Amino acid sequence: MKKLYICIFILTWYIPALAQEPAADTVKSYLDEVVVSANRWEQNVREVAGLLTKISARDVQFQNPQTAADLLGLSQQVFIQKSQLGGGSPMIRGFATNRVMLVVDGVRMNNAIFRGGNLQNVISLDPNVIRESEVLFGPGSVMYGSDAIGGVMDFHTLQPKLSETGKMTVNGNVLTRYASANSENTAHANVTLGFKKIGFTTSFTRGVFDDLRMGSRGPDEYTRPDYQVRDGANDIAVPNPDPNVQVSSGYSQTNVMQKVYFKPNASWELSYGFHFSETSDVPRYDRLILKNAAGVFTNAEWYYGPQKWTMHALTATHTNATLLFDRLRLTTAYQDYTESRHNRNFTGGNRNRITERFENVEALSFNLDIDKQLSTNTSLFYGAEWVQNDVASTSQRRDIVTEAITPVSTRYPNGSVWRSAAAYVSLRHKFNDRWLLNASGRYSDVYTYAPFDLTFFPFPFSEATLNNGAFNGSLGAVYTPDANTKIYGNLSTGFRAPNVDDIGKVFDSQPGTVLVPNPDLQPEYAYNAEVGANVRLANRVTVDVAAFYTRLDNAIVRGNFLFNGQDSIVYDGTRSRVIALQNTSEVTVRGVQASIRAELMPGLTLFSTLNLQQGEERDPETGQIFSPTHIAPTFGTTQLTYRRAKWMVMAYANYNGEISFENLAVTERADAHLYARDSNGQPYAPAWTTLNLKGSYSPIKYFTIDAGIENIADTRYRPYSSGISAPGRNFIVALRARF
Repeated sequence: MKKLYICIFILTWYIPALAQEPAADTVKSYLDEVVVSANRWEQNVREVAGLLTKISARDVQFQNPQTAADLLGLSQQVFIQKSQLGGGSPMIRGFATNRVMLVVDGVRMNNAIFRGGNLQNVISLDPNVIRESEVLFGPGSVMYGSDAIGGVMDFHTLQPKLSETGKMTVNGNVLTRYASANSENTAHANVTLGFKKIGFTTSFTRGVFDDLRMGSRGPDEYTRPDYQVRDGANDIAVPNPDPNVQVSSGYSQTNVMQKVYFKPNASWELSYGFHFSETSDVPRYDRLILKNAAGVFTNAEWYYGPQKWTMHALTATHTNATLLFDRLRLTTAYQDYTESRHNRNFTGGNRNRITERFENVEALSFNLDIDKQLSTNTSLFYGAEWVQNDVASTSQRRDIVTEAITPVSTRYPNGSVWRSAAAYVSLRHKFNDRWLLNASGRYSDVYTYAPFDLTFFPFPFSEATLNNGAFNGSLGAVYTPDANTKIYGNLSTGFRAPNVDDIGKVFDSQPGTVLVPNPDLQPEYAYNAEVGANVRLANRVTVDVAAFYTRLDNAIVRGNFLFNGQDSIVYDGTRSRVIALQNTSEVTVRGVQASIRAELMPGLTLFSTLNLQQGEERDPETGQIFSPTHIAPTFGTTQLTYRRAKWMVMAYANYNGEISFENLAVTERADAHLYARDSNGQPYAPAWTTLNLKGSYSPIKYFTIDAGIENIADTRYRPYSSGISAPGRNFIVALRARF
């Protein structure tokens, strides 16, 4: 199957030769675009010594993703895993979760309880207010600090515009959308008021998603033949009248954004941004379909409580040529995260008692970014960052019949602190019209503190304190022999310091196991090499290719552990094998990312991308080699798009390769209920392909109708490592009005 995908991709190289030569300006050079993520200031793509991709607001409006995770998936260079419908965990170059960085309007979203397991925090962002997204591949620790090992996802949200005439201007968007696979009903509105010196943007989005229907053609293991219901004082399993409907997967979400932009004079700019997101309860689907050896459901209930995210961010930018800076930007932000987990057994002594664990993280950050043009050919960027996270964790066990409350262990040590202080410097020097060098360095100091409650577990320690320093650097060179060619190479390092989730969490990571704290963890370090090229051929074909190799030393992974000399303990009423996060592995990832865009004729564009990656995790002591958990299968897309003045049509295929049982990570084999079975009865992730068709029509200037059919063949498939199957045949209709 991998060979088939490669053939599809290579075939696109030959098709353009059959087309007529278009006008010289029909294909805009990607190298002329401006990006922010590489050094936190705007710069031309041709100056960046690494691979990055952009997702524009136009792409989002046409494709109509339901969440920000789906938005990232539009790139077909970021792989998205989902444990439930209300989720989405990005995988980049073999790394995921707390090894990739989320940034919104220059502020890091990663917090002290980002875990190694799959995360759904990215869905807190509203895709309808994102004017542009950038994905920077490879370590970004020099600019973004701890966690930025696999890549950085940088989201830029709508910004108010000032009036050029001095009179008030009003513009905005209204959207309503329906999707059949989960009966999505989404309504969105945003409005911007612009005055001479001040502007306001207000946005509101509400989305309601019913239980998701999967495809009808595919592995039977993915279906939902029965589900749990409460019948009086008992939980029972009842037949599902339609096994393709994933019962108990629906949820809803509300997003609000308010922006204020003030420019009192030519030298100063002030911007305030407020973001609020809240979901309903979100059923964790992968736990709800879990059964024991006797075929009985393990959980009667398992859901995340409302996930809430609030951010206040104030940015001041000063432009004035001085000895120390030309531009100076100070950003201060406060974020409040709230999440909870609620689970109740289907059978046993605790079947009427639901365990509820609540987490809250308050994050305060300051970022100083400075840009100084030292000479015509030399630019200096430098700055500092300070971040503090305070973690509150509480818990209870509630009897659903009597409402009696009893105590239970918390997920994290209540009162934990994670703090980071860092300074960075980056130099860009242009030797001549062809050669450019980027050199950067950053020193970070990370402090983690966790006070342990000994009430439920007699830990041999009452607290854990880690203080780690790390220096990261990057060196990149760019060669541009002409206006249509860019060749680059870079060496970079990244790191991730243990956070509160690493050193303090106690929870059942998989059925029959319990993860216990390990206060002796140390940072993990990444070393990355990358070479690539972007070439525009004959003004009609653009080729982008990058090859990379990353090694992660001192990798933090789960492994067997002893707790007070015991290899198993009783947790939530079940004897479970003890495991802990440990610095016991070395992870290597290598791969190639390639894409091609060709203008076949005026208005007709062909685009194809392919991602191939391989990796291994090695235990230095035993020499054993495993497949890392977050190595995605071969994946990509081939798209054919036709544009006219008022309408656009795209036919495309998305495809994923197979991961056999032999190449399946050990951690994934333990979750065998999520996978199909091969001819030997072993779990594996089958290959899949979907065919899709979408169109957009603007009958009048300010009104657009979008419609599409996703997964036309109604294929039943489940993306690698996911706990919920993807949508089956899905009809989408969206109406958008601009004013």
